[in-house]
Amino acid sequence: MEGKRYIARKRARFKGCNGRQVNIPYGSALEERDGFLLWNGEPVCVDTSQNAYDYFSRDDDGQGQERGALVGAILSRLEKRDKDHQARWNKVWPDAVCQKYRRPEHEDFWLWSYDFYNAPVDDLRHIAALVGARV
Repeated sequence: MEGKRYIARKRARFKGCNGRQVNIPYGSALEERDGFLLWNGEPVCVDTSQNAYDYFSRDDDGQGQERGALVGAILSRLEKRDKDHQARWNKVWPDAVCQKYRRPEHEDFWLWSYDFYNAPVDDLRHIAALVGARV
């Protein structure tokens, strides 16, 4: 059975799950097997790890680059601490599309779920437009 395909949405430099430093160029293809992302046949990280969220995007549908750009733009826009910071979040909380990707175990603050990082591009486009993220 073939694993899922991922793509590096930005250069990935971190210590991998095998204890060795990795340096994966932007655009590199990775494969998922048994919950691990593999690059050149070596395990890099778990597919639900923060490193996976920060550097890699699902690419089974060939839209991994766009998915990664949208995720990055959304996160960057929501992290920006300017006068409109709270106004952007006030749009996210009640939005039905956004709610699909919120981790429910945290009632008083927002954490994006695993599904957000693998969301359909159309949903990510909706969220990006909602918060004013530019790709």
